[in-house]
Amino acid sequence: MEALFKTWETSRKIYLSYFENYSLDQLNKIPNGFNNNLIWHIGHIIVTQQKLIYRGSNLPGYISNNLLTKYQSGTKPDAFVPQKEADELKTLLTSLIEPTIDDFLKGIFINYNERTTGTGFHLSSINDAFESNNYHEGMHLGYMLSIRKFV
Repeated sequence: MEALFKTWETSRKIYLSYFENYSLDQLNKIPNGFNNNLIWHIGHIIVTQQKLIYRGSNLPGYISNNLLTKYQSGTKPDAFVPQKEADELKTLLTSLIEPTIDDFLKGIFINYNERTTGTGFHLSSINDAFESNNYHEGMHLGYMLSIRKFV
């Protein structure tokens, strides 16, 4: 699991760099031909991690239902994300890592709801969920690499 956690931490640092390298307007811009923007992808990976790890284990996690609803699968940006929400997402990118790893090490993920994700990953354990999360974050980073060329 140590390698999975290290990969996740590295992924989150890459996502964090978007806040340093792009303005709020650029983060919110939906280029022609795309359905989402950079900031939506950031919100989405945060929400998905919480759903995969915590909700998949019947635990509440650390994010609000408002964020969950706004950035879950099947959504798209419906309004400009203001600075306050952007700051919250920026904080969540890295602040969720330590408590999630601590929770894993404490063994709170006792039960996991077995299922197959929309991308075809069969999840039967918390370990599967962490692996799927890393894949998911890499996939969305790829989308962001494409979007950034047009903002």
